Amino acid sequence: MGYYNQTPNGRQKPSRLGAFAAGLAGVAAGALLVWLLFYSMPGLIPDSGNETQIVQQETEGRSEAVSVDITTDVTEAVEIAADTVVGVTNLQAAGDFWSQSPGQEQAVGTGSGVIYKNEGGIAHVVTNHHVIDGANGIEVTLSDGSKVEATLVGSDIWTDLAVLEMDGAKVQAVAQFGNSDVLKQGETVIAIGNPLGLDFSGSVTTGVVSGTDRAVPVDLNGDGQEDWQAEVLQTDAAINPGNSGGALINLAGQLIGINSMKIATSAVEGIGFSIPINSAMPVINSIEENGEMIRPAMGITLMDLIQVPQAQRQDTLNLPEDITQGVVVNSVVEGSAAEKAGMEQFDVIVEMDGVAITDIIELRQHLYNEKKIGDTMTVSAYRDGELMEFELELVDNSAL
Repeated sequence: MGYYNQTPNGRQKPSRLGAFAAGLAGVAAGALLVWLLFYSMPGLIPDSGNETQIVQQETEGRSEAVSVDITTDVTEAVEIAADTVVGVTNLQAAGDFWSQSPGQEQAVGTGSGVIYKNEGGIAHVVTNHHVIDGANGIEVTLSDGSKVEATLVGSDIWTDLAVLEMDGAKVQAVAQFGNSDVLKQGETVIAIGNPLGLDFSGSVTTGVVSGTDRAVPVDLNGDGQEDWQAEVLQTDAAINPGNSGGALINLAGQLIGINSMKIATSAVEGIGFSIPINSAMPVINSIEENGEMIRPAMGITLMDLIQVPQAQRQDTLNLPEDITQGVVVNSVVEGSAAEKAGMEQFDVIVEMDGVAITDIIELRQHLYNEKKIGDTMTVSAYRDGELMEFELELVDNSAL
């Protein structure tokens, strides 16, 4: 068997230099042909996925940009939901400087809202309680810039939700609800709202679900003390002042959260929170039907045991020394579930339904999240050093 560089049939073997030159010429000719084909026929340039390329073409010595539509999952989702997101302006009466008398209503803040219903000519909008708190009037700005006067149906400070109603004649779309219980960490989500006011209305930011079932402490009355733990979704989609009450949607364009707050410190970046829509819906429905969120109530006022001086724990409450956490009953409402069960002032609650209660936040969480109106709840409390049990049949808070 001969080698490939042998010349058969006695023909003269070509020189190595000539073979190399012939090969080089063939490669150059092929490269030139490919170049001419690709740059004279733009349609042959490959495209990546569903994003069409912008091609630079040379025409008579000048470059021209060929611009085309780019459609992605995000743009399709935004197209579905964008018109459901509105601006919500809080109007309050401002005094006239010269006469010191009430003047016209002026805007004191702007947030966002989501249109979730439009029936019988009346549209309903969900937003945050803190967006409309203290308002004398409310104005809604639609996605096309139209302004519509709205009235407050009701709000709930604990979940930071409020419901508005307005004329639905100009409403173009209503939100499609998703299922926030099936969200996964890392799932793409989109925030739509009005950061920093109406000048940036309809702004879109993207991110992922950073965490589900987060509990964030909240000071509701501004006294520096935590009053509640909000149960929220965490996202790194940018949520800025003015985004409050806006939509958090999934890639199907479905509403899965109401944007509410963020951690805003120089050391923190990309931690925003949204109220899960599955948690929001019972509150929205109750407000729409009753003007408020109807919850079970015990009929007592409370104080954290940690706020009681040690001397009073011993003299007034007569507590065992090892009891350092719990909730003190400050007063009992006449005719309430607590009074009917036999509870009294200075009882110290330490358990509900066998679950340890260390402070007011845990008491409210158990009462509001685990119990319904008409349920029976077992309360364990110390009275004069003795642990006692009480059976409360819970009533609604509007009855107190």
